[in-house]
Amino acid sequence: MRIDVFTIFPDMVTGFAGHSLLGKAQAAGTIDLRVHDLRDHATGVHRPVDDSPFGGGAGMVLMAEPVFAAVEAIDPPRPLHYLSPAGRRFDQTHARVLAEGSGFSLLCGRYEGLDERVREHLVDDELTIGDYVLGGGEVAAMVVLEAVTRLVPGVMGNDSSGDDESFSDGLLEYPHYTRPAVFRGWEVPDVLRSGDHARIARWRRAQALARTVARRPDLIEARGGLSDEERALLAELDG
Repeated sequence: MRIDVFTIFPDMVTGFAGHSLLGKAQAAGTIDLRVHDLRDHATGVHRPVDDSPFGGGAGMVLMAEPVFAAVEAIDPPRPLHYLSPAGRRFDQTHARVLAEGSGFSLLCGRYEGLDERVREHLVDDELTIGDYVLGGGEVAAMVVLEAVTRLVPGVMGNDSSGDDESFSDGLLEYPHYTRPAVFRGWEVPDVLRSGDHARIARWRRAQALARTVARRPDLIEARGGLSDEERALLAELDG
C-alpha cells in the first residue's frame, strides 16, 4: 500500500512513522509511505506557503499555489483527504475501508486553514479525528496512519488481531489478562484458564457486551440495540 502525506512539517510524520508496526511495515516493503514538504513547491526567495486572508482577520492561510503544485507534481494515490475539523468523523469502519484499498493521500492543514480553492478543486474528501482544533493536521495524519496501516494484511504479526478489537463489531474489547494468574490477591477468571475455547469465546463476548453497555451505550444504540441472543448472554453473565 502506498500512502502520501503533504505537510510543512515532514519530520513530524516521518519521525512518528519510523517506529513500531508502521516502521517495520515500511522496512518490509508492506507500506510505501512518502512524505512531501509543501515548501519544496513554493515559489519566491523565502518560499512562503502562507499569506494573510482576503477581507482581513487573524492568522494566516495556507496558499493554494504550493499545495496544487505539490499534488500535481507527485500525482499521489487517490483519494486525497484533507484533515480538517469540518471533515467527516474518522472511525474504525473508515479505517477498514482505506486498508482494503491500494493507497490514499493525506493533506495536513496549518494556520487558520487553507485557501478554499484547494477544498473545492483538489481534495476528494475531508476527515476529522474529533470535535476539537489542533495546531495542524500532522497529529491527525498520524492517527489515520496508525489506524489504517495496522489493518493492512502482513503488518500485524497475526492478521486476525484486527478482527477482535474494540469497534470491530461495534463493541468495546473484552478484558485481557496475562501471567501471573494471581497478582496481589487478584485472580484471573477461572474460565480463561479452563482450556474450554467455546466457553472462553462466550465469556469474552458477554464481557464485550457488558463493557459497551456500561461505558459506551451510544455504540449499542448505533448497532440498533441488543439482540435477544445478546440479552440472554448478558443475563447469563449476571447470573
